[in-house]
Amino acid sequence: MTAQPRRRAALFVTCIVDQIYPDIGFAAAELLERQGVEVHVPRGLTCCGQMAFNAGFRDDAYAVAGRTIEILRNQGDVVLPSGSCGSMIRHLYHELFHGTRHATVAKELASRTYELSEYLVDVLGVTDVGARYNGVIAFHDACHGMRYMGLGRQARTLLNHVAGARIVALPGSDECCGFGGLFAIKQHQISEAMLHRKLMHIMECGCDLVVTSDASCMTQIAGGLSRSKSRVRACHLAEVLANRVKI
Repeated sequence: MTAQPRRRAALFVTCIVDQIYPDIGFAAAELLERQGVEVHVPRGLTCCGQMAFNAGFRDDAYAVAGRTIEILRNQGDVVLPSGSCGSMIRHLYHELFHGTRHATVAKELASRTYELSEYLVDVLGVTDVGARYNGVIAFHDACHGMRYMGLGRQARTLLNHVAGARIVALPGSDECCGFGGLFAIKQHQISEAMLHRKLMHIMECGCDLVVTSDASCMTQIAGGLSRSKSRVRACHLAEVLANRVKI
């Protein structure tokens, strides 16, 4: 019987993970490698262009994203620990590159781009990665991943197989935490009000750990928890699944 070839995946760690939370990137790589995936990070890979795109600087977004497209040519599956950046490539590159020389290759790239939990569950067929956590976990749905990519089920499937953990529902789990990239800067008072509501829901559900699939949401929520002197911690899904959260 002929052995099936290993899947090859380019891990696109995203800017915030690369610059601030490298452990999330290492956790994601570890999870994929455990499933027999050949993981690589293409040299020179930087940003998906989302920040410039959202700010209305389409020329800058085009330049950055166009370079990303070229770097990711022939790199196998593309996996990101972020529904936000994943949705930029899979759904918004079509708009950004419509009618340009990159249109066809952008569409091809979108067809092989996946968020981490989506890749594990829907592509690799994995539901139990051997994770353990002795405590109560609640999950927050990041906006872009949930609304653009239909994520949420995949992360919950993986968390439901974490040994020792009790999973509880987070009230308003589908409500924005208030980060929203530039929104948190331009509309900071509204952002703070949204975060306050999110923190109230976290306290209400009685969790020890609030988990999300986007580092930006994690940053917003963790900052709020820290300033309010809460015992609850926030972390990325990859950290829980790779057993990188200290109990």
